[in-house]
Amino acid sequence: MALKIYTKTGDSGNTSLIGGTKVSKSNLRIEAYGTIDELNSYIGLCRDLIEDTLSQKTLLEVQDRLFTMGSTLACDPEKETQMKLPNLGQGDIEWLEKEIDRMNELLPEMKSFILAGGHPTISHLHIARCICRRAERTCVRLSELSFVESKIIIYLNRLSDYLFILARYTGMQLGAEEIPWKPRK
Repeated sequence: MALKIYTKTGDSGNTSLIGGTKVSKSNLRIEAYGTIDELNSYIGLCRDLIEDTLSQKTLLEVQDRLFTMGSTLACDPEKETQMKLPNLGQGDIEWLEKEIDRMNELLPEMKSFILAGGHPTISHLHIARCICRRAERTCVRLSELSFVESKIIIYLNRLSDYLFILARYTGMQLGAEEIPWKPRK
């Protein structure tokens, strides 16, 4: 018999962190890892839309790192957990930077701010970038109240840069023109 997905333990608006601590579902820690989960799901959509094999593989790796972050954030920082969880490392950040640099070398110089659009895949990548920035802001707020691994915030910051460059790179691959922002005078 398959395990039931519903436990009814959260029906009162509370949930448990890894380590057993009960918290409200409105707790900022829950908001942080929930936003990471949303980002992970949206990157899955982007991965399905992108045709470039290397970008697909990179996004799959990113999804793995986001799952790592979510599990780290789901732990009560005041309690030692018995679970062996993967860690986010400096190499993960450096790997993203190398991917950004690789794509950026192939792109034309930006001469103005650009607007999201030009192709649905580009727009979806920009939405993922915005969700990533929200996840970063939420983790920063959480870090002001409780322990958050600093690499999580750094990785999210770099990931939003990666998603911006990936949107431009994908646009170039698709032959879509960038839409420059032309401020009103």
